[in-house]
This record gives sequence, C-alpha cells and structure tokens, in this order.
Amino acid sequence: MNIVHVRLRKSRRVMVLSSGDLVLQRDDPLIVNTEQGLEWATCILPPEPCVDTAHLPAELRVVRKATVSDEHALEALEAEERTAWEVCYKRIEKRNLPMRLVAAEYTFDKHKITFYFTAENRVDFRELVRDLAKDLHSRIELRHIQVRDRSKLVGGLGCCGRELCCASWLNHFVPISMRMAKCQNLSLNPGKISGQCGRLLCCLQYENEVYESGDIQCCQIAALQEKGDEASASALEEEAPSRNNIVVAAPEQHWEKHTVSSSNQDEKKKGKNARRKKKKKPGKNQP
Repeated sequence: MNIVHVRLRKSRRVMVLSSGDLVLQRDDPLIVNTEQGLEWATCILPPEPCVDTAHLPAELRVVRKATVSDEHALEALEAEERTAWEVCYKRIEKRNLPMRLVAAEYTFDKHKITFYFTAENRVDFRELVRDLAKDLHSRIELRHIQVRDRSKLVGGLGCCGRELCCASWLNHFVPISMRMAKCQNLSLNPGKISGQCGRLLCCLQYENEVYESGDIQCCQIAALQEKGDEASASALEEEAPSRNNIVVAAPEQHWEKHTVSSSNQDEKKKGKNARRKKKKKPGKNQP
C-alpha cells in the first residue's frame, strides 16, 4: 500500500494517509478523510510504498484529487467560515467572555465547524456552544490553543523576511530558552529574538546543538577590523562560543582556526581574578 504526506488546509497539520493507487505529485490539492471528516489538504510529499500499515487506520485516506467543482465549493466554504467567525465573535462579546477568537474552520462536508481561540485562563464556554449550535445548525467545537499555535494558523512573515517556519514547514514546537541565545552570542534583548507570537524564536533551536558542541568556530563575524598596517599581523575577530577556539583573519581575509591551550586560559582567568580584586572597594572597617 502507498502512503502520502499531506498538510491540512487551516490547521496546517501534517498527516500520513493511505493514497491507494492514486498518482499524486507535490502541491496537488486533495480531498482527504480524517478523524474529523472530509477535509481539504495539499500533498507535500509524493506517495511511497509502506510495508507496515498496521498503525495506519483504514479510514484515514486520500479520497480523490480536488476537482474544479471542489475548488468552487472551497471558495463558498471560506465565505461561510468568515460569516461563522463574525457570528461567534459577536456572541463572545455579548457574553463578555475573556477569550480571543483566532479562526473558524469548517470540514469540507460542513459536518462540523471548529473555532480556535486563545485565553490566559480556562473559559467556561458551554453556553456559547449552545448559542452557536442554534445559529449555525452544525456540530460545534471550541479549541483552546497557545500563542505559538495562533501564529501557525494566522501565518505571516518573520524578522528574516521569509514565511513563518511554523506556518510553512515546522510541525512540532520544542521548548526554547534564553540560554540558547546566550550560547550563540546573540543579543539577549527579548524584542530582538522573539517572533510574532511573542515567544523566543523557534530558529534558535535549529543550530543550538552545533554551538553547544563547540564544533562551530565563530557565532557571528560582524566586519573585518583592520588593525595597524596592511602588512601587519592578523586581527583577532571573535571568540568561539566554546571559548576553546578563536578565529583569526589574515590581511588576505583567509580564515584560520587556532586552539587556545588550557594553560593560556588559566593564566587569563588568574589575570582577570587579580584585576577584580584590585577593583574591589575597601570595606568600612578596612583602613
């Protein structure tokens, strides 16, 4: 049996489904059957054979390639989603609920509609669900999501100028700490290393393992600093994060890696400690 990797339309969740004998290519629009019902999806990896299919439920499959009529139906569905979002927003304001509505998503067969929202605390929305069921005449689900999931749903551009990683290809979020930015010798100003969600950038984790291992020679090389004459010796650019290696730029701008011996490091530490002791102010009881 063949399997295919698809990305769902609104939630951008990646799923592995049975594709049967369908001939599919990347970026093909598809109608798929999930645990929620029929949904619109996009093929992100072509089908490939799979031997072990015991873990794959039979109902999770690609139904067909999307047709022109399906595309017209999707346009109408998105218009109804906007209407449903406005209905839900007004109901939330009327009941004065402490929640922020993010998006509304119908299944392709309109059997169910899901509303995504963010909130600082738990919200009792049982009465809201009853109101929406009366207004929309459909199954209602309200799903509480975190701020990073909100950015994944809404999408946008990052500080790098590219589409947000979470909205384009990132499937799972991992914990990000300020220690990662410090290890990579980046600015510790939260405003400069935070994404649209207000949390630390997910990309801080991508190369963090390399920086922590000390295999990388230099975190950032700002600009070549010329010191002395053109024929003078090399200019020290920047220390490596591991503090064991330094990068030296020769006048010809050739980069060389040199290892700092432990004895030199010990001497530097002793010198720093001695200077710190001299800078200490005398106490009140000291002459």
